[in-house]
Amino acid sequence: TVPFISTLFLTLLLLFLALFPGAFNCCTKISDEIPKGTLRQVEGFEMQKADGLCRLEAVILHIKGRKFCVSPQIRKVKKWIKKIKHKIPRRKPHSRNQRRIKIVKKKRNNS
Repeated sequence: TVPFISTLFLTLLLLFLALFPGAFNCCTKISDEIPKGTLRQVEGFEMQKADGLCRLEAVILHIKGRKFCVSPQIRKVKKWIKKIKHKIPRRKPHSRNQRRIKIVKKKRNNS
C-alpha cells in the first residue's frame, strides 16, 4: 500500500501543477519600500491580484532575470506604472517563461 499511496500523491501533485502552473510563482512577501533607482532597471512587470492562488496583492518587477515583489500601494510605484505602462512590456500573470521568437520579414526582390 505504501507504493500505491506514493504513486497517488505524485499523480495528484503533477495534476495540480498542470492545472495551476502559477501556484508557486506567487509573491509571499512584499516590500513596502523600493530602493532608489530600482524602477529605472525594470525590464518588465506584472500585477498579482489577491485572488485564487495568490493571497497578496503585489507588483512583480522583473530586473535582470530576478523578480521583486513590492506593494502596489507605494506612491512611487503607482506613479511609475501610470507613466511607463506603454513603454515596458507587461507580462501575463503566472505565465511560464517562453522563448521569444523574433519574426523578420524577408524583402522580396522585384526584379
